[in-house]
Amino acid sequence: MLEVKKLSGGYANIPVLKDVSFQVADGELVGLIGLNGAGKSTTIKEIIGLLTPYQGEIRIDGQTLQGQAEAYRKKIGFIPETPSLYEELTLKEHLEVVALAYDLDWDAAFERVEKLLKLFRLEEKLDWFPVHFSKGMKQKVMIICAFMVQPSLLIVDEPFLGLDPVAIQDLIDLIEEEKKRGTSILMSTHVLDSAEKMCDRFVILHQGQVLADGHLDQLCQSFGQPNASLNEIYLTLTQKEVD
Repeated sequence: MLEVKKLSGGYANIPVLKDVSFQVADGELVGLIGLNGAGKSTTIKEIIGLLTPYQGEIRIDGQTLQGQAEAYRKKIGFIPETPSLYEELTLKEHLEVVALAYDLDWDAAFERVEKLLKLFRLEEKLDWFPVHFSKGMKQKVMIICAFMVQPSLLIVDEPFLGLDPVAIQDLIDLIEEEKKRGTSILMSTHVLDSAEKMCDRFVILHQGQVLADGHLDQLCQSFGQPNASLNEIYLTLTQKEVD
């Protein structure tokens, strides 16, 4: 379980988040929704440890980054919005680095990875370097690396960018499997039609604060829009920004 309590933070002298609190239960997929600049990326960076909160607490399965840094980090699988690969490492070497970082048994990890490589049609590309990969292929590598560690918390930031329709469906199926395995999943995306179908619950961020938290029906009540779609609620946020 991910627990975020009264989190305030941001960059040096640039506060972004203000008293943000929410949870992601085991086996739950929560959508982190908001306009650009609402604080979604900052929240993710605080959770994975790229930023240090001004105040507040973040726990994964009861552990904190301050108390058990190595164990905390090993609980996270992260699929970033923009793929980030080492140009001097082959695909196989990327997988080996991840296995070393997470203290995974390579044989067992590669057995899981083989299925993912075939799923994303990369099984013949193990000796390729990133310079030969398209953006979509690089994103698939990031997806494989995140799933191979079997995380307690999976964070996916705009996961569908650069993927073809077949790969998008494959990723959706993988996320469903992770939910059944009991993984907590936090997903930030602007692909609202998919989010509405996939997510169990939504956290709406607006100007660094939690504006609403709940199932779609609860969001509709919060925004006074019975039977609204997630996209319609998002458009209401846009109006709030104008106001």
